[in-house]
Amino acid sequence: MATPHEPKQDRSRATRQRLLEATIDCLAEHGWAAATVSVVAERAGVSRGAAQHHFPTREDLITQAVEYMFDTRMDQVKAEAMALGQVDQGAARTLAVVTALVESYSSQLFKAALQVWTHAAADEALRSRIVPLEAKVGRVAHRVAVEALGVDDSDPVAHHLVQATLDLARGLGLADVLTDDSARRKEIAEQWAATLHVALTTPR
Repeated sequence: MATPHEPKQDRSRATRQRLLEATIDCLAEHGWAAATVSVVAERAGVSRGAAQHHFPTREDLITQAVEYMFDTRMDQVKAEAMALGQVDQGAARTLAVVTALVESYSSQLFKAALQVWTHAAADEALRSRIVPLEAKVGRVAHRVAVEALGVDDSDPVAHHLVQATLDLARGLGLADVLTDDSARRKEIAEQWAATLHVALTTPR
C-alpha cells in the first residue's frame, strides 16, 4: 500500500498495478461478466473514480489487464527456464521441465486468460488484439522449453514433441478449471516426462 510520503508517480503506478492484478483475479475467480470497473476497484481497494482516472472505460481496463497478463506470463516462463537450467541433465531435468510447463497452465493467469479467450471468440475487436499476443506467448514458451530440455529444435521430431508437451499442458490446465485435477495431472505429467525423455534421447 502506498504511503503519503511516496512520490505521486509511484503511488499512481502502484494503484494502476493493483487494478490490473485485481482485474486478473476477478476474471480467474468470477468470470468475464463480474470483472466490472466497480468490482475491480473495490477489490483493489481504490475508489471507482480513481479506477476510471487510470482506465476511463471497462474496455480500457480489460485490454490493459490482458497485456499485463501476457507480459507477466512470459516473465514467469523465462524465470522458470532460468531455474530449470540449474537442474542436472537427464530424466530428472525432463520431469522438472514438464512439471513446470504443466503447472504454468493451472495458474490464476491461465484461468484469467481462458475467460478472455472465450469472450474473444465472439468479439472480433478483442480477438484481433488477443491472437498476436497469444502467438507471442506460444513462441516464447516453445523456445524456453527447447532451451530447458536442451534439444535441437531444427529436428522435426524434437520440435513436434516439444509442441505436444505444450499442448498437453494446456489441455491439463483446461481439465483443472471445473474441478481439482491435481492428482491426475501429476501422474500424467510424470508418465509423459518419462516417455518424452526416451523419445528425445533415442538416436534417430
